Amino acid sequence: MAQASAPAPYTLVSRLLAELFGTYLLVFGVIGAALFFAKDGGPLVIALAVGLAVLTAAYAVGHISGGHFNPAVSIGAAAAGRMPWRDLVPYIIAQLIGGILATLTLGLFVVVSGKTADFAAVSNGFGGASPMGLNLGSVVIAEIVATALFVYIILGVTAPGAHVTAGFAPLAIGLALTLVHLVMIPVDNSSVNPARSLATAILGGSTPLIQLWVFFVAPLVGGLIAGVTWKFLFAGRRTA
Repeated sequence: MAQASAPAPYTLVSRLLAELFGTYLLVFGVIGAALFFAKDGGPLVIALAVGLAVLTAAYAVGHISGGHFNPAVSIGAAAAGRMPWRDLVPYIIAQLIGGILATLTLGLFVVVSGKTADFAAVSNGFGGASPMGLNLGSVVIAEIVATALFVYIILGVTAPGAHVTAGFAPLAIGLALTLVHLVMIPVDNSSVNPARSLATAILGGSTPLIQLWVFFVAPLVGGLIAGVTWKFLFAGRRTA
């Protein structure tokens, strides 16, 4: 979300293509790193990859669409009055498509060489599918809190009058997502983004698909909470 709102000069089609591209890059980065480098570099590699992906995508196309690349960010932006509610569903559809295409691309890499990739291992999950073995309740709370914090940061650094040097909001957002992933990867492989969760679940087998609803509901609730409460908590101004 590189801008406070989606800029008016761009058509809805242009904005949706930008969201598709940005989400594709985000999922390509985080899942590619998780599949191919996690055993060597651990969570830090994955966290850096997703932070760099959202940062570079925001610089590339954030000025077109607002740079959400995440349904939870879009619902937070709509709730905070930063985008029209009528654009929410089209944005989410574009983001989901972008994530799916990225995962299919990564799957193609290994299939062409006759290899396999463990998409179940990089999917989001709770219970036996959680790296720490955390139960459903713990994962739901963690996802709501982590997503809300992330969306608060986005709304803050893109707010009118924010004390962020021009052009540096994507850097703050990328670093924030890196931080969130460093905390959340041991919890549930870190979602905070339904498009990312769907992308790996479709190739991850039955358990990720059965548990997928959690990683739609919890991040969307977290984003909605942040969007609804941001003005009340942080947008007040001192009176003279």
